[in-house]
Amino acid sequence: MNKEMIISSNSHETMVAILEDDLVTEVFIERERQPGTVGNIYKGRVSKILPGMQSAFVDIGLERDAFLYVSDVLGTPEELDAADDDPEESLHDQGPRESTSANGSTRRGRNQDPRAKIEDLLKAAQEVLVQVVKEPLGNKGARITSHATMPGRFLVFMPTVDHVGVSRKIESREERNRLRKIVREFREEHSFTGGVIIRTAATGRSEEDIVADLSYFHRVWTDVQRRTESEPAPTVVYHEQSLVSKLLRDLLTKEFTAIRVDDAEEYGRVVSLVGGIMPDLIPVVKHYSKEFPIFEEYGVQDEIQKALQSKVWLKSGGYLVINQTEALVAIDVNTGRYVGKRSGRLEDTIVKTNLEAVKEIVRQFRLRDLGGIIVLDLIDMEERKNRQKVFQAIEQELRKDRAPSKTVQVSDVGLIIVTRKRVKQSLERQLNEPCPYCSGSGAIKSISTICYEILSEMRKIKSDLYGQGVVLRVNPDVARALVEEEQQVLSDLQAALGRKVIIKPDVQLHHEQFDVMTL
Repeated sequence: MNKEMIISSNSHETMVAILEDDLVTEVFIERERQPGTVGNIYKGRVSKILPGMQSAFVDIGLERDAFLYVSDVLGTPEELDAADDDPEESLHDQGPRESTSANGSTRRGRNQDPRAKIEDLLKAAQEVLVQVVKEPLGNKGARITSHATMPGRFLVFMPTVDHVGVSRKIESREERNRLRKIVREFREEHSFTGGVIIRTAATGRSEEDIVADLSYFHRVWTDVQRRTESEPAPTVVYHEQSLVSKLLRDLLTKEFTAIRVDDAEEYGRVVSLVGGIMPDLIPVVKHYSKEFPIFEEYGVQDEIQKALQSKVWLKSGGYLVINQTEALVAIDVNTGRYVGKRSGRLEDTIVKTNLEAVKEIVRQFRLRDLGGIIVLDLIDMEERKNRQKVFQAIEQELRKDRAPSKTVQVSDVGLIIVTRKRVKQSLERQLNEPCPYCSGSGAIKSISTICYEILSEMRKIKSDLYGQGVVLRVNPDVARALVEEEQQVLSDLQAALGRKVIIKPDVQLHHEQFDVMTL
């Protein structure tokens, strides 16, 4: 698979697209006025304890208080002994893809002391050091943990534990022992406390590379401790690296054939970062100097525009309909214009459409950054072997996705349910905002409904109306309807009031608003 990274940067925002075999699969956005918070470490103050939910709200200086579960307050180093764990499975999009235990939540939650209670661990107004693990979403505050992790290129530092683990993907016993020895010697020499997980990327790296990561962690954590002691809460004591730095740190592999950057200053930073991570890849870093926007040149902007639409066409002529709601994401698959082969069976046509659809669905997961509960309504298949074939296909496609997910087949109704980890807003919610006209509902009342509501409302208030006539101020579309297709409503209205009604169009009025004045 050939990969490319396209970086568009200016003083207002940085956008990065990942292309796999010329298809846009992921888009990342960081704006100057809306910086990301995942990975940042804050000195916060507990604002409220919720014993009934075994959680607490913590003021970390953001618009809404952050949410801290009891499972993210507790945790013991023993959990990390389970594995010299494979730290390559999680932390989608932000930080390294380490084991769930490394980010300080899921595994700790399973092994915590069931007798411990949030009210025994925290008190209102108590100052705590926490890290954001999930961006604020909608009207929910950020999700935080007291178990910070700091990712490097080759290591992950966990200041709240005391453990040295090695990725299971490093199979050589000699290499594992060599890397452990480097880390342990540094810890002893510098009295360096905290846990370290050695990532797969450390395989074959020199002692200087590993020590460079450790020295960086040592400097940063010393600074965090100093700021924690000296600065009042709430305050940020550690900023996660920039978007481009994080992506290069976490994604850069030899599969990348090109890294294209349109900003000269950013290009210089990228060359420097790649040189420190994988010097052999410096030649693939290209400065894009054309006047034509880089995202337009490589088709990224078109894909972003399509990702903001609910309908996605498949090459065969079938299509998907993707609807995001507060509770879940629903994806419907349709054959559309695809009618199959003349001599083929209907079942074969359906299976082919579903197999094509699941590939595109997973690409849309990644491109739109869909998360939470996702319900797939595939076209019904009669044969069990075909249902299993499609289910296996989606599981295969999901292996390409960095975000942790689980898949369940509901055979009785032909649905597939996917749960996908979400740490930030979806692409749609990053780029769009609720429609001010319909308040985000996606619909407004029909003109007929408004006309009938006006008639009903006027009948209710007619006893309070005085004068010889009435002026009814309405939206121009409603005014037109009252004198054309709904003119009987106007006649009934005048009969009910016993006086003349003058219709006055007003473009300033919302479609559903009306105003009454007497003459």
